[in-house]
Amino acid sequence: MKYDFDKMVNRRGTYSAKYDGIKMLSNDPSIRFDEDTIPMMVADMDFECPPALIAAMHRVADHNIYGYTMHGTDERYFGSIVDWYKRRYDTVLNPEHIMYSPGSVAAINHAMNVFANPGDEILITRPVYGHFTGMIESETCHKTVSSHLIDDGTGYYTMDWADFEAKCARPSVRIFILCSPANPIGRVWTKEEIIKMAEICLKHHVLLISDEIHSDILRAGVKHYPITSIVEDLSNIIMVIGTNKSFNVAGLHCSNVVIPDDNLRGIFSQTFRSALSSPFSTAASIAAYDESEDWLNELNKYLDETIDWTVDWIKNNMPKVRVWKPEGTYMLWLDFSAYGFSGAEIHDRIYNKANVMLQDGNVHDPEMGECFQRMCVACPRSMVKEALERMKDELAK
Repeated sequence: MKYDFDKMVNRRGTYSAKYDGIKMLSNDPSIRFDEDTIPMMVADMDFECPPALIAAMHRVADHNIYGYTMHGTDERYFGSIVDWYKRRYDTVLNPEHIMYSPGSVAAINHAMNVFANPGDEILITRPVYGHFTGMIESETCHKTVSSHLIDDGTGYYTMDWADFEAKCARPSVRIFILCSPANPIGRVWTKEEIIKMAEICLKHHVLLISDEIHSDILRAGVKHYPITSIVEDLSNIIMVIGTNKSFNVAGLHCSNVVIPDDNLRGIFSQTFRSALSSPFSTAASIAAYDESEDWLNELNKYLDETIDWTVDWIKNNMPKVRVWKPEGTYMLWLDFSAYGFSGAEIHDRIYNKANVMLQDGNVHDPEMGECFQRMCVACPRSMVKEALERMKDELAK
C-alpha cells in the first residue's frame, strides 16, 4: 500500500480522549487503565491522517493567526463537498442546503431542541449509538422510545416494521434519529429500507434525522445511499455528514448538515448561525474531500482485511463469541452470552484482567445489550491481534 496503516503511533500525552481521558469519561473510578491497556472503545482511528490534510494543517499553523473563521468565504469549501458526493455517490447536493456543524452530535442536539418540546418522545432503533440516548434524555430533556431491531440469530439486524410504524404513530413521537450506516451493528441500510422509513415518518409527521457520519467507511462491494438521493419528499429530512470519521479528524469538528427543505432549514439556521468553523476545520475539510480520496480507498481496503481476519480469528479461537461481519463502520458487535457470564463478569474479565478496553453493550442497548461488547478495530492490525489473544487467554480460564 502507498500508506502505512501498520505504523504504531504513540497517542498518550496528546490530549486524546481515548488514551488520556478515559478516567474522566468512565463512570467507574475503579476501572483499570494503565500504560499496558489496549483502548478499543472510542470510535476514532489510530492511523495518521492523509498527508494532504496534514500539509493543510501546517499551512494554517504557519500563518500564526487563528481568528474567527467563516468557511463560506472560500468557494472550495462547499464545492469540495458537492464534488465528493457526485463522485462517490452519484448524488447532487445543492450548496445552499449545506451548513457547517461542529459535529454530528451538535447538529442532532440542536435539531431536537428546535423541532421538539421538552417531554416529547424521540424514536431510535436499538442497538444504536449510545450517545443518542444521552442527548435525548440528559442534554435536551426529551424522552427516549425505541423500536428494537430484529436479530436473525447471526448478528444481522433488520427493522421491526410493525413496531416501528406503531411508535411513529404515537402523537408524542416528534423525531426519528436514523444511524446510517448503523453503529454499533454495522448495517448499511438498503435503498428500500431507507425509503420505507422515510415514508412512514412522513405519513405520521415525524422529522427524520439521518446521521450518516460513518457513510464513507464501507466494505468492498457495499453501497451506501445518502437519504437525500433516494427519498422524493424531503420536507421532513435532515442529513448529517462530514469528514470526522472518514479521515480521522474528530478533534477538528468537521461536520455538515444538509437540509433541502427551505422552511425546515430556515427554522434550523435561525439559531445555528453561531456555529463558526475554525481555520483548521475548514482547511481539513477541503483537503480531505479534494486531495485525500486515494487515502480513504486504501483505508477501506486495510479495514476490510482487518475485519475479515478478525471475524475468522474469533470464529476459530473464541467460537462461543458470536460475531457478524459489518457492512460498514469499523465496529464489531460481539455477543458473549454463550459463556453464561453476567455482563459485570464479562466486563471484569475483558477490561480489568485482559486489560482490553472495549465498550459495554448496554451503552448501546440498555434492554438487551448486557452480554455484548463493541470493539473498534480502526488501528494497526498488531493491536487487534494482541487484544484478541488477551481476551482469548482470559476467557479460557
